[in-house]
Amino acid sequence: MSTVRLGSTEIITNKNGFGALPIQRISDHDAVYLLQKAYENGMTYFDTARWYTDSEHKVGMAFTGMRDKLYIATKTGASNAEDFWKDLETSLNNLQTDYIDVYQFHNPAFCPKPGDESGLYDAALKAKEQGKIKHIGITNHRLSVANEAIESGLYETLQFPFCYLATEKDIELVEKCKEKDMGFVAMKALSGGLITNSAAAYAYLGQYDNVLPIWGVQRESELDEFISYIANPPVMTKEIEELIAKDREELLGEFCRGCGYCMPCPAGIEINNCARMSLLLRRSPSEGHLSKEGQEKMMKIENCLHCNQCKSKCPYGLDTPALLARNLEDYKNVLAGKVQV
Repeated sequence: MSTVRLGSTEIITNKNGFGALPIQRISDHDAVYLLQKAYENGMTYFDTARWYTDSEHKVGMAFTGMRDKLYIATKTGASNAEDFWKDLETSLNNLQTDYIDVYQFHNPAFCPKPGDESGLYDAALKAKEQGKIKHIGITNHRLSVANEAIESGLYETLQFPFCYLATEKDIELVEKCKEKDMGFVAMKALSGGLITNSAAAYAYLGQYDNVLPIWGVQRESELDEFISYIANPPVMTKEIEELIAKDREELLGEFCRGCGYCMPCPAGIEINNCARMSLLLRRSPSEGHLSKEGQEKMMKIENCLHCNQCKSKCPYGLDTPALLARNLEDYKNVLAGKVQV
């Protein structure tokens, strides 16, 4: 069994974290079943957030009465101290616990620090003194904020997108975290669904002994894949190296990661899926994307207001309106049979 030590937190857990964002989309019963099955088969690190609607509630239902047997990480999107305390109390209530193992600032546009105007870090320190949180972490999609958080020495964990589509700058973050004894939690390990070979994804991340991947799980079949890797962790082979090289050639560059921070769209466009539809059509079953409902979603791009709100919010600096337009043109060509998928 492969384990990972989460930096100075001294948390040691299976190198298979459970990402609880997708369980928003399933019933309480099904979510509790998946969460408990994950724990019973060796997973001990569960990541959720206040922004994930009822995800915290479902995690709390699953693990009531067994708090000391696992680690729970959650997040606050608060921008000031008052909202921080509201979020923290809500999370504790939802999770049916009196403490949170890793409490993270959820993708802030800046790096909270002691004494700044937000008061966020000072509030986190006080909550830590009170025993309501054990460790202070930060999540982000911006390299500048992530690097500042590492250099500040204020944070015990960083959660950042990391997969085999990583750039050299992404890899540098992992290496810096190791040097600083800061835990590194890899989100988007499957790049929002664009990576379809989970064994290859695991094998790549397995090369970094300080990285804890969290896998977004919604279906039992998905969970079973990751559970199987506990006893038999995939390792890098020539075949996997070739697959990764092919995917990197196809996907590296200007593509939407599906993080959703551009949302909501004032024109009702589902940007986080529509802006990467060309890739989704070619890398996953296309029937659903080409259904009547799928077509209705894509055609909303024609109502784009060109307000550029999505562009200004994108942590990757993408020209989102242009990306949407290109994906719509390709989608129409697929529908017309001009392009095969």
